[in-house]
Amino acid sequence: MAKAKAVAEEKGAEKFMLLPVLVLILAQMGTSGDNGALSLAATALTQDLGATTADIQLANMVYSLMAGAFMIAGGMMGTIIGWKKNFRMGALLCAAGEVVLAVSPNMTVFIWGGRTLVGFGASFMIPSVLGLVPKIYHGKNRVLAFGCIGAASGLSALLPLLLSIVLMAAGMRVTFFVLAAYFVLVFLLSFKLPEIEQSDEKLKFDGVGVALAATGLFLFLVGVSRISAWGLVEPFPACPFTIAGISPCLPMAVLGVIILIVMINVEKKVEEKNGFALLPQSFLKTPQVLAGLAASAITFFFMGVQSILMAPYLQLVAGWSPAIVGVLSIVVGVPTFAFSIGIPKFMPKANPRRVIQVGYLTLAAALIIMAFSVTLDAASMPGILIGCVVAGSGAGIVSAQANNVVALAVNERDASQSGGIQTTMRNVGQAIGIALLGAVLLFGITSSVKDAAANDSRISESTVAAISERNIDLVSDENFRASIEDIDMSDEERDALVEINAQSRFNSTRFAYYVGAAIIVLGLATTPAIKKFSKEEE
Repeated sequence: MAKAKAVAEEKGAEKFMLLPVLVLILAQMGTSGDNGALSLAATALTQDLGATTADIQLANMVYSLMAGAFMIAGGMMGTIIGWKKNFRMGALLCAAGEVVLAVSPNMTVFIWGGRTLVGFGASFMIPSVLGLVPKIYHGKNRVLAFGCIGAASGLSALLPLLLSIVLMAAGMRVTFFVLAAYFVLVFLLSFKLPEIEQSDEKLKFDGVGVALAATGLFLFLVGVSRISAWGLVEPFPACPFTIAGISPCLPMAVLGVIILIVMINVEKKVEEKNGFALLPQSFLKTPQVLAGLAASAITFFFMGVQSILMAPYLQLVAGWSPAIVGVLSIVVGVPTFAFSIGIPKFMPKANPRRVIQVGYLTLAAALIIMAFSVTLDAASMPGILIGCVVAGSGAGIVSAQANNVVALAVNERDASQSGGIQTTMRNVGQAIGIALLGAVLLFGITSSVKDAAANDSRISESTVAAISERNIDLVSDENFRASIEDIDMSDEERDALVEINAQSRFNSTRFAYYVGAAIIVLGLATTPAIKKFSKEEE
């Protein structure tokens, strides 16, 4: 034990290596930048490929579906084949996915071809980022390196800003080709990573666990994500099939949860037999690990809320350009970067529990500020800017401790493998944020428009009947007016419906922000398990 402590202290005195963490930051920035580019391209996707709000929501979701379904497997693969090989494989898959996005002739290829490949690539590359940190850095350097990785989500704001310029100058397709080149660069830079120790231990790939985890997560996330498009219980017209006469969303989500419960029990037996499993029991039995995983999920839940509420409203309703929305990413990113690195650097003894709690409250406050910043057909620039600064601060505060909380609570092999489950929780959190708040938003708009129309004396019964058969998207007044052109009605009725839609859109957007803030505040219930300790103190 004394020898182990001496080695740890010696490692903790190592000089901090800048190049490796820069390569890892670039990888983390790439996937964040890809999601940012998708948000910026909302208008272009609508114009070039005929995308609806539900299509854009699904495009956001598919990345999370693939990454969430296979991220744990990616963490296991890195442990078996080596983290650098795993990293490079993921970077090349991401590059291939961006090429498919660039040449997509329609939203089907865009979503199920390009977004699927990028998500699959991320499921190998991003666990490798978190897996390489414990192998390359030790002691205080490891804490700082994790802070730098957390700061990458702030630095990733640079990519959407640059991509917004490319988008406006050269179009959507060139933008995704630029991202493809970016991932090729990350692949090449990975050869500059230092040599790391590869375990001689013969580890068996857990095929059964991977199959169960991927199937369970995929079913759960698909079921949750398509509620706004297929219906919760009563199927919408766009629903491709039904199960016993109801929408398939709830049955799929429930089946996914059942499969995941089965997987947890199977993994317990696999670990007892082989000493190594897809989901180590230490992840489930250690309260501090669970608290850290919750922190990762809640931070990315917040990002999912932003991607489905803020960017679409500012572009589709308020008419803000992609460049302006890209600048907002910088406004979010600067405080994220500052707090992610600043807290571990200047407050190394800060209590992780208190830090994460403050972060949650800050994120919730940001959503409230943004809710009060939207108007009927526009948004307050000062309010949005303040909300973005507060949002970035909250994300940075939580990110400063989330990854390290998990790594400190388990042994080195599990700490390295934990990258898979941590990034899975990120993507599950983001997917739930997009799905849940997207459903609150779109259900709210549709139901509110229908109710208001039925109670408005200016609108005839025949028009009310026609509107009641439709689902209403988040669109501008002009686009909403165009969407009801095929309904036979008077000009007065049409003007009244446009007015009703604007009010419903405004109310539903604000309510969705409030729901997001309330969910984040509930995250405080996960923090009592976090304790302040380090391996050097054990």
